[in-house]
Amino acid sequence: MSSNPTVSVFGASGYAGALAADLVQKHPNFKLKAITSRSDAGRKLNELYPHYRVAQELEEFDINRHGDVDAAIVAYPHGAAAPIVKELIEGGVKVVDLSADFRLRDQATYEEWYVPHQAPELLADAVYGLPELYRDQIKHAQLVANPGCYPTAAILALRPLATELEILDVVIDAKSGVSGAGRAATDKTHFVAVDENVSAYGVPRHRHTPEIEQELAALGSPVTITFTPHLVPLDQGELVSCYVSVAGGVGGELEGMYEDYYEDEAFVELATTPPGVRDVRDTNICRISVHRDERTGRAIVFGAIDNLWKGTASQAIQNLNLMFGFDEGAGIS
Repeated sequence: MSSNPTVSVFGASGYAGALAADLVQKHPNFKLKAITSRSDAGRKLNELYPHYRVAQELEEFDINRHGDVDAAIVAYPHGAAAPIVKELIEGGVKVVDLSADFRLRDQATYEEWYVPHQAPELLADAVYGLPELYRDQIKHAQLVANPGCYPTAAILALRPLATELEILDVVIDAKSGVSGAGRAATDKTHFVAVDENVSAYGVPRHRHTPEIEQELAALGSPVTITFTPHLVPLDQGELVSCYVSVAGGVGGELEGMYEDYYEDEAFVELATTPPGVRDVRDTNICRISVHRDERTGRAIVFGAIDNLWKGTASQAIQNLNLMFGFDEGAGIS
């Protein structure tokens, strides 16, 4: 392997894939080798997204032509990603998968919330790609399952509570810009529907629910959550508001607890006031603010990320940096 590993982005015509291609092209260590698209093959990426300045042509994916790389970012929808990932893994390629296909460790849970799994034999070796929790495992992984955007913000916001206290109940009220729904326009994400409007969706069963529950349980808090996402009239950005009941109520230790967990994390910022999505726009940062509700004894935790960056594409680069032994912030700081 060269000092500049080759990376291809498969599914680069979507919002997350396009940003990932741009970040790889600008990266000081990686070399962007190929970008693919099923719907826009033959077009250059900078025709679709002029602001990214990626002049490479999108190609139709062919494992025989595109499998000769050191690493791949797979930006396919759930269900469609698994077969591609399997072919790449069999060829010795390191993979960061942006779909949900390898995030859930239990096949039955995945199939309950998604579709029949196309490569269940890879589940045991896939590492959940939240570096703040699984940094050491990611360093040695061949397959990393990039977390969903909502789980990224929610798990980071709740991590200290889930680890140190006994969570009895948590309600997560989440809001995201419409880019989180993907590039394909639908009735609910059309400009006319979202402008000057806020609406809930995925009620009462959003697919990110078991992912959040899985990771909270792994931290020591097996809890059934209430999770409701909303679309807001923004192109990108995400805010989660978490209302948490813990055994015995929360005391005055909250701020110190969060400082202990995140003082050495370059991409987690703690704030004394609730964050806004502009605070983290176009960054790999999760900005967190924790508060004690003295009247109810609950903790209220806010987490803000850019859903296309820390929620997807820049976190994929953070994972690739770890997988190849580069500085974790290379190309995204």
